[in-house]
Amino acid sequence: MREQLERRAFLLLLAAVTLAFGFILEPFWSSIFWACAVAVIFFPLQSLLVRYWGHRPNTNALVTLAICMTIVVIPVIFLTTAFVQEGILLYQRLDSGDIDPREMLIKLRDAFPIIDELLVEFGINPNDIRDQVISGVQVTSKFLAKETLTIGQNTFGFLISLALMMYLAFFLLRDGQTIKELMIKALPIGDDREQALFAKFVEVTRATVKGNLVVAIVQGALGGFIFWLLDIPAPLLWGVIMAFLSLIPAVGAALVWFPAGLYLYATGEWVSATVLMAYGAIIIGLADNVLRPILVGRDTKLPDYVVLFSTIGGISLFGINGFVIGPLVAALFMAVWQIFMTDFNDAP
Repeated sequence: MREQLERRAFLLLLAAVTLAFGFILEPFWSSIFWACAVAVIFFPLQSLLVRYWGHRPNTNALVTLAICMTIVVIPVIFLTTAFVQEGILLYQRLDSGDIDPREMLIKLRDAFPIIDELLVEFGINPNDIRDQVISGVQVTSKFLAKETLTIGQNTFGFLISLALMMYLAFFLLRDGQTIKELMIKALPIGDDREQALFAKFVEVTRATVKGNLVVAIVQGALGGFIFWLLDIPAPLLWGVIMAFLSLIPAVGAALVWFPAGLYLYATGEWVSATVLMAYGAIIIGLADNVLRPILVGRDTKLPDYVVLFSTIGGISLFGINGFVIGPLVAALFMAVWQIFMTDFNDAP
């Protein structure tokens, strides 16, 4: 009886201490998550270095991190700097009235009067809709522009988070296998099940991060290029926004290039508008429709609709980190249920 009581008391203490430690680490969850992602993605490179250079844990981990910094982190820092600069310029043009969203939407309304006619048929006052849309565009535009200012002001915090992420990634790369074995030993789920879940975690993280980032980079670069070619203001800024939006499957970058094409039609730039619409539908859309299923859906073994809903849900709950966390949770959900059916229901 006493032994059972002691066991329960210890398990309660274990849960309490674990929760307390989790709360202590809460401010650093983003850095911890991305450190795990970096370690998972670049671990094959670490293994390759071990194979050719021998067992030099510190050196191999440092070289792997240096390569990660060169091909990922440094380009992202330069891109973020340029993004902030263009965002500040956009904010200044909005604040000075050089760019007037109200005038832009009036031009759209005049160019497409059929929209007003359809609204009247459904008993909706077009003027109310117009005022609401204009107000929303102004608020959203200035919000986005001010957010770029906030990013610039929070550079120090970003660098601290980046340093913590790389610091932890070093130890995860160096001692990852040992940490994995300790977790398997500690968790009371069953070694085979834990191995399967860890394998699924690695598989989905690699596929989601690499796949979504490749799609985002490709769509953002293609979108920024066509905006620059058509002399649309702030092409880099819109390219980065398209890259972020492309993390949302199916719609993504079209939320930028499609309204831009409509505006070009409304202002009489028919050639530029047609080029942008065709380019967006065929070239930018093709990058999403071809690359995403190959890089994300196929490797994660998730249906396209599950990838879509889990990505949107993840982003709505966890912000930018959700484009990985959402599909990861979905994949683990399906893996756990598959294990349950196999081990407990005698399902094949």
